Amino acid sequence: MPMRPEIFRDPWGIPHLRAGSPDELSFLQGYNAAADRSWQVEMERWRSEGRTAEHLGADGLDWDRFARRVRLDDTVRRCFENLDAETRRWCTAYVDGVNHALETGRRDADEFSATDTAPAAWQPWTPLGVFLVHHILFGTFPNKLWRGHVSATLGADAVGLFSIEAPVWAGSNAWAAAGTVTASGRPLLAGDPHRLMELPGVYQQVRLACPEFDVVGLAFPGVPGTPHFGHAGPVAWAVTNAMADYQDLFREQLRSSGGLVSALGPDGWEPVQAHHEEEILVRGAASETVKVIETARGPVISGGADGGALSLRTPARAAGTLGFEALLPLLRSRSAADVEGALDAWVEPVNCVLVADSGGDVRQLVAGKVPVRNRQNRVSPVPAWSAEHQWRGAWEKMPRLNVASLAVNANDRDSGGGDQLGLEFAPAHRARRIRQLLEEHGPGLDADAMQQIHMDTHLGSWPALRGLLQESGSLTAEASALRERLLQWDGHMDGSSNEAGAFAAWRSALVLALARTPKLQPLAEPHGFTPLFGPWLHAPSRVGFALETLITKGPEAGVDVGEATREALEEVAAAPPAGTWGSSHTVLPLHALNDHGPRGLAPSVPATGLSGDTGCVLSAESLPGVTDRSFRGPVARYVWDLADRAASRWVVPFGASGHPDDPHFASQLPLWAAGDLIPVITDWGQLTKENHDPR
Repeated sequence: MPMRPEIFRDPWGIPHLRAGSPDELSFLQGYNAAADRSWQVEMERWRSEGRTAEHLGADGLDWDRFARRVRLDDTVRRCFENLDAETRRWCTAYVDGVNHALETGRRDADEFSATDTAPAAWQPWTPLGVFLVHHILFGTFPNKLWRGHVSATLGADAVGLFSIEAPVWAGSNAWAAAGTVTASGRPLLAGDPHRLMELPGVYQQVRLACPEFDVVGLAFPGVPGTPHFGHAGPVAWAVTNAMADYQDLFREQLRSSGGLVSALGPDGWEPVQAHHEEEILVRGAASETVKVIETARGPVISGGADGGALSLRTPARAAGTLGFEALLPLLRSRSAADVEGALDAWVEPVNCVLVADSGGDVRQLVAGKVPVRNRQNRVSPVPAWSAEHQWRGAWEKMPRLNVASLAVNANDRDSGGGDQLGLEFAPAHRARRIRQLLEEHGPGLDADAMQQIHMDTHLGSWPALRGLLQESGSLTAEASALRERLLQWDGHMDGSSNEAGAFAAWRSALVLALARTPKLQPLAEPHGFTPLFGPWLHAPSRVGFALETLITKGPEAGVDVGEATREALEEVAAAPPAGTWGSSHTVLPLHALNDHGPRGLAPSVPATGLSGDTGCVLSAESLPGVTDRSFRGPVARYVWDLADRAASRWVVPFGASGHPDDPHFASQLPLWAAGDLIPVITDWGQLTKENHDPR
């Protein structure tokens, strides 16, 4: 008898989906995502089509201009058309499920009524658009804008002041223990992806079961499968950002004659591949026209025929594929070798992958496409007319290793392929600390031990900053007392610690003092780019990211680090913070209605103090000099047990539902903040079946 599509829920409202075939299951996953996360997935569709202003007003124009100019919707249409027949059918089934939820009245999120908007039918390629929206700014090209700004403002030599083991706008931790060092003799995987704290969460916990596979994992609402984190029973996988450089910016020379636009390429002037205008509708205001130009390198995302043009080249647009061809084989994987084979088709973003199977095979690899080209392309925009800076039509070879005992990925140079694939990586602090904790535990690692590592609060940058305090000069009595208090601190960013709060206040004051120095102050001048790129071009933020490098290299470049240290100590001593670190370091959930449309309509969650910080394994990040609140951090935690999947565990910051009136809208928040995980339930008898028919 054919299996009817069914939705079950565990006690936390997490959907467990069961159907008779992969296509039926994809339909069910789309239906469930649209019902549980209706507003969230529709907002991502508007973004992918460059239509946020049409629905929510002029606040959406910065994104819409970029989406249209970068040809985001055209890219995903092209990628969809290039899919193999089975994957195209599977993706279409997902969209059919989304649209069925609309047709049956299951898409009724409060945000639609609050904004007087409504969801609409999806196109077959919309899931690819949702995925690309999440990742188009995930790569490295905005950092090249920053380096270009530094070079133009302070001179090329000053770029090195910020060429740290880099700012990580989206990172992760992941670690694996082979059976040789675990209590069960089978591997364990654990980790946590670090992304913006979106409400509802960027990941949806889900189980996908059909006769061909049975996978628990983390899905992107609006995208089929579980691309990044999953446990299929005999095999499990997890990813981190490889920090690879796969996006290039080209400085274009354009000229217009008789309505035709040409671009200067390595062989002379050539007609552009696209040149037209698109209308952006704006709710409550006049529409706007945006010029779309694409050269042989890629779409022009800044400037135009009147000067200052920059084009963006990405693997997805150049090759016509995002890597969705990997998603079904990934779900069907039964071994580490299967996962590795599935990810051969992956394109972008480029990920470090840890994979382990119940047979004991543990592998560490990098998945994705990095173009072979001139190394200078990784640094800053390069001339489009230079033959030496063109892509060479080949991809870099991806590192692949077998793991005998332990492996740690934390966006660091060692796990990310090093100079072969990237330019800047995360500081090694998190990777070193995780490995230290694993090694200190010794043999006999179990899920409890893996879970405890998630919550480690040791601040990796503390030794360098402590050394700076030790060298600070003449101080008032109050500032001297503050310095001595900080020097006695243990360097752990515990939410209950007053010393951690005082340290954070001094660090923020130090960042702002450095940003005000005569050497660095010019970086605050207008940069000429769209406000969309503002977070990457905000001088105090970049000083905060580069703090350790500036401490080391700043003095020889004319930055008075000693005076900034003294000034920050005096400032905080004169007005010391009154509370603990957790009193100011609270979760800051991001919701689209905080940025678009009428204010005060976005849902909220209870005020929640946090431990950890940027540079800790518990990477509940703050932005020194800008805010103590954490708007980026662990958007999920997991421990995958290959001895017994039912012994696995996971948690997300908020909850399973996207509806604020649902009891599971934020039911996991207290557990997540405390470092607790909830069990992965695999027994269908322990689940509750939904009583409505999804068909």
